[in-house]
Amino acid sequence: MEAKGSKVMPELKYTKTNEWAKVEGHMVTVGLTDFAQHEMTDIVFAEVPKIGAMAKQGTTLTSVESVKAVSDFVSPVSGEVVKVNPELENQPELMNKDPYGKGWMAVIKMANPKELDNLLNAEAYVKFLETEYKSH
Repeated sequence: MEAKGSKVMPELKYTKTNEWAKVEGHMVTVGLTDFAQHEMTDIVFAEVPKIGAMAKQGTTLTSVESVKAVSDFVSPVSGEVVKVNPELENQPELMNKDPYGKGWMAVIKMANPKELDNLLNAEAYVKFLETEYKSH
């Protein structure tokens, strides 16, 4: 599936701030979407959150820096950060090269599964991108 020249993975959930969430039971792996990494261009720094940090859905969890700007990374779900991607410290460009694979940001132990209802499925995310970013 594609939107605006970017891959959209059908099995993932999405935010309107361009983060993705892969749900596996109560564990949710999160990262930046392909669209977001294209918009940011070359990512030069990714600040991984601390293990044990508490994430709150819809609020800034950490930040990602590209050659263009520093952008907030907004958490798709609330819960405790239980794992982070240590590779991003030395290779932030993984978020550009493989946003849905090796470029993941963190794993969050979800506090409230009902919050998943606030996220977009792939079709809704494609429609959102096509509507919100008409000029691209």
